[in-house]
Amino acid sequence: MFTGIITDIGIVTELEQQGDLRARIRTGYDTGGIDLGASIASDGVCLTVVALGPDWYDVQVSAETVAKTNLGDWRTGRRVNLERALKLGDELGGHIVSGHVDGLAQVVSLHVEGDSTRLRLRAPDDLAGFIAPKGSVALNGTSLTVNEVDGAEFGINLIPHTKQVTTWGDVVAGDRINLEIDTIARYVARLRDWDRMDRSGKAS
Repeated sequence: MFTGIITDIGIVTELEQQGDLRARIRTGYDTGGIDLGASIASDGVCLTVVALGPDWYDVQVSAETVAKTNLGDWRTGRRVNLERALKLGDELGGHIVSGHVDGLAQVVSLHVEGDSTRLRLRAPDDLAGFIAPKGSVALNGTSLTVNEVDGAEFGINLIPHTKQVTTWGDVVAGDRINLEIDTIARYVARLRDWDRMDRSGKAS
């Protein structure tokens, strides 16, 4: 589990297709405190550490993950939002994030409002119903609050601090963004669907 609070910006330094995609990410984390097999959210995708160096770690990305996320857009030199897995007793500063991306949103527009930047994004139609005003979403691993919703499009606001400590300052219109809907929204929808079912399991 993660919180959507980014704690480092990594840099993709190597990419190699070895059946699966293998990526090397340079990090400011103390890699001496990272175990092989540890989970690190990279642009919101929970990936397993398969090798370690003094200032880098390697991950292996399956074809399924590449197809369902924006990791297929990675190129050497790309900056990546990183978060290590939540430990017992850690502060839950954002919201509960699993690191399992539900789909890809697309940046529709950006414009400056005072010191902040307002972004408008379009969610996949099958996920749009899970996004609500003042609710939470994880976008490229970052816990963000939804300002408004208009059909499949929704808006968020980025304050200067967020742009400084994440890769959001690099984003442009047209970018594909990893989207994970709020876990609570997922369970509310499940309960609603269950309530519509009769005991035979058929829709009533």
